[in-house]
Amino acid sequence: MSIFSYFKKEPKASASIAKERLQIIVAHERTTRTQPDYLPSMQREILEVIRKYVPIAEDDVQVQLENSEECSVLELNITLPEN
Repeated sequence: MSIFSYFKKEPKASASIAKERLQIIVAHERTTRTQPDYLPSMQREILEVIRKYVPIAEDDVQVQLENSEECSVLELNITLPEN
């Protein structure tokens, strides 16, 4: 083993890359499964109401639901244009 082989990064096998990607997808699916079914439609409706007054893109509205033992919190983050 030379000193240069210590610093040389070994390429990852395609199986390990696929495994990492699958883990990311599974983690994402688990977070969306815990959300109620009405959140996507609620986000669309909120977007339609806001668009009546301000032109915004669909990416400018984020809806998150946080559940705790005592209550649920619905959080809306809306990025409005500077006009």
